[in-house]
Amino acid sequence: MSTTRILIADPLEILAAGLRSWLSEAPEMEVVGHAGTGQAVLERLEEGPVDLILMEVSLPGRDGIDTMREVRRHHPAVKVLAYSALTEIEYVNSMLIEGASGYLVKGSSKEELITAIRAVMNDQPYLSPAARESTLHGYDHTQKCMDGEYIGLTEREREIIRLVAQERTNDEIAKALFISVDTVKTHRKHLMTKLNVRSLAGLVKYARDRCWI
Repeated sequence: MSTTRILIADPLEILAAGLRSWLSEAPEMEVVGHAGTGQAVLERLEEGPVDLILMEVSLPGRDGIDTMREVRRHHPAVKVLAYSALTEIEYVNSMLIEGASGYLVKGSSKEELITAIRAVMNDQPYLSPAARESTLHGYDHTQKCMDGEYIGLTEREREIIRLVAQERTNDEIAKALFISVDTVKTHRKHLMTKLNVRSLAGLVKYARDRCWI
C-alpha cells in the first residue's frame, strides 16, 4: 500500500495538531507538514513531494481559493481536499472550479475525514453533506435589482455588508457572527470581487443603491 503524503494548510496550529493525530490512525497516511498561510503552502510544495493538501479556504493573505489556483497551475498532480467551516455556495463552488477534488466541512468526524481523503486519492470527488446541500440550494437570496440585473448574495454575505455599512471593524464583525477575523476578510474580499468594486465604500454604496441594506 503506497503512502499518501498530506500537507495540512490551516492557520490554527492546534487544529493541525489534532488532524495529525487523527490521520496517524490511518496506516497509509502520513502528515508531512503544516502551512499556516497560502504562501507557505506554495513554498512547502517546492521543498518536497506532497500527494494531498487538506486546505482551509480562509487562509491569511493569499486565501485558499487563490492558493488552489496556483497549486493547480504549478503542481497539477497534487490533489486538494478543502476543509473549512465555510459552507456558502460561492466558496464551495470556487474551490471545486479551481480544481479541488472535494469539500469537507469542519466538524466532520475522524472517520469521514479519512473516508474523504481515501475517496479523493482514488479519483472520486467527495462533498460532505453540508457542502452538498449548499450546492443544491444555490443562491437562496438572489433578487432582481432596479435595473433588471440579477445577482446572488448569500445570507452570510448580506450580514457582512450590513455590518460593514455600520462601520464595524473586522474584529467586531467576527465576534458578532462567531467566525474568525480571517473568515471575515475572505468574505469581504470575495464580495468586492463579485460586485466589481475596489473599496469598502464602493461595496456599501453598491449594496445601498440596490436596496440590499
